[in-house]
Amino acid sequence: MKKLLYVFIMIFFLTTGCTISESTPTIAVEEYMSKYQNLESRVIEDLDDYKLDDNIDMTDEQKKDYTSLLQKQYQNLKYKIKDEKTENDYSTVEVEIEVFDYRNSILESEKYIEENKEDFLKEDNSINQDKYIDYKIKEMKKVTDKKKYTITFTLHKQDGKWIVDNLNERDMEKLHGLYQD
Repeated sequence: MKKLLYVFIMIFFLTTGCTISESTPTIAVEEYMSKYQNLESRVIEDLDDYKLDDNIDMTDEQKKDYTSLLQKQYQNLKYKIKDEKTENDYSTVEVEIEVFDYRNSILESEKYIEENKEDFLKEDNSINQDKYIDYKIKEMKKVTDKKKYTITFTLHKQDGKWIVDNLNERDMEKLHGLYQD
């Protein structure tokens, strides 16, 4: 009878212990990164805010291709938690990420376009923006090289739960593989 009672108590503590988890800054960052890797709906909705080139409008097909590249980036995102520092209700978590190096592809594309302008000119000698963007996207699709960056996430505690603060533009560029060192 004692053994049965002991087994019952152990099962009770194991099952309830597994469901009670304390929120930590590291866990919050891991959940945040997981949302990107799993392409959660909120992440997909936010993709409309990112453009390949700020001063050029993309066609619907180009937007679709570019969004697909960012989704590929997120799904292949690798990360490693390096450090966590907490003081009261504020924390920082340093994370090393590894992403496709889209930035190098864009720089190489721009160099090629500059050296071969005649291939991208319209009849009036202005740059054919659609052809320009199509070329950049085509080259980005070929990228297999990866790059590592460090992002320091800031968090704050609200109602006993750690909340990841919004990333700044520089860190979003790192996440997208578009950051230039």
